[in-house]
Amino acid sequence: MTDILLRDLDETGILRLTLNDVGRRNALSEAMLASLGDAFKEVGGDPSVRVIILAANGPAFCAGHDLKEMTAGRTAADGGKAYFASVMEMCSGVMQAIVTCNKPVIAEVTGVATAAGCQLVASCDLAIAADSAQFSTPGVHIGLFCSTPMVALSRNVANKHAMEMLLTGDMTSALRAAEIGLINRVVPADQLQTATQEMAAKIASKSSMTLATGKQAFYAQRGMPLADAYTYASGVMVDNMLAHDAEEGIGAFIDKRAPLWQDK
Repeated sequence: MTDILLRDLDETGILRLTLNDVGRRNALSEAMLASLGDAFKEVGGDPSVRVIILAANGPAFCAGHDLKEMTAGRTAADGGKAYFASVMEMCSGVMQAIVTCNKPVIAEVTGVATAAGCQLVASCDLAIAADSAQFSTPGVHIGLFCSTPMVALSRNVANKHAMEMLLTGDMTSALRAAEIGLINRVVPADQLQTATQEMAAKIASKSSMTLATGKQAFYAQRGMPLADAYTYASGVMVDNMLAHDAEEGIGAFIDKRAPLWQDK
C-alpha cells in the first residue's frame, strides 16, 4: 500500500483500507485509483482477509475525481480525450473490482462523499455513515453530468431518488441516504468505527466460502429475468450444499454446537 492508501489487517481477518490523501480530500486521483485497484486485486486472493472496511482520514470521505489533475489533461493535442478515457476506465475498473471482489466490502463514511466518491460508497456491499456525513452527485453544477456515478447510484436507490440527486446535485444527509437505500445505517460520529467494526466482525465469523458464493450470486442474478434468476440461484444452491462448510454448518445447527469452518 502507498501512503495515500493505508492498510491494517487485524487477527480476525478484517482489513481496513483507509484513504489518506487528506490534502486533496481523498480525491480519486490517478495515484489513488491505482492504489485502490492494486489493493482489491491483491486481497481477492488473500485467504487471511475475510472482510474489508473502506474508510478515510480527514473531513472528506472522498471528493470524487481530482478536477485539477483532469483539467491538466486538456493540454494534450486531442484536448484530453485519451486521458479522460483512461481515467474513466481506471475508475470504472476500481468500482467493478469492489463488486467482483470475493470479500464483503463495507464503506465507513465520515464527512462528504461527492461525485465519484458517492459512487465509491454505492459500489461497496454495505455502508455505515456518521450522522454528519453527506452525499451528492454535483456534476450538474459544473456542466459535467455524473454519468459514471449514476451507474452505481441507480443500482442502489430507486430511479426517482437517483434522478433527484443527479439532476439537482444537492447534498443528501446521512439520514436521507439511509432512507433511500444508499447506506445501511447512520450512527453518531464517535460511534462510527465501533459500529463498522462490529458489523465486520459479525460477517468475518462466517465461512468465507459461503460469503464469496453469496456475493457473486447476488450481483449475478440481479440483471436476470425472474425465471432465469431462479434457475441460476438453484444451481448455486446445489453446489453450495455440496460444499464442506454447508455440511458442517447444517450439522452444527442440528447438533446445537458452533460450526468449525474450513472455508471450502
